[in-house]
Amino acid sequence: MSQIPACPLCGMENTYPDGDHYICPDCSHEWPQVAAPSDEAELVVRDVNGNVLESGDSVVVIKDLKVKGSSIPLKQGTVIRNIRLVDGDAEHIEGNSDKIKGLVLKVCFLRKA
Repeated sequence: MSQIPACPLCGMENTYPDGDHYICPDCSHEWPQVAAPSDEAELVVRDVNGNVLESGDSVVVIKDLKVKGSSIPLKQGTVIRNIRLVDGDAEHIEGNSDKIKGLVLKVCFLRKA
């Protein structure tokens, strides 16, 4: 027989499973049945060609992009140096170009330099 854990919020043991979550009827708290694996250990950021990106890499823009909040577009071939990975997000990176600072870019428009 499986052990149903007590509620992590209120500590009451009157919990029950519902689908893939446990529910506490006393405080209405819901949490997943299986502890989520640490995303940071499994998080792999890949460019459009499938190359693994890491913080500090340089990437090249593969398509002209409009930048919100700026009248200057990001042209194809622009190099973004010293990128930073966004925590918990394998779809975006942060970086700066020569003309535009504080960019958040989708990796589907980037290739490793």
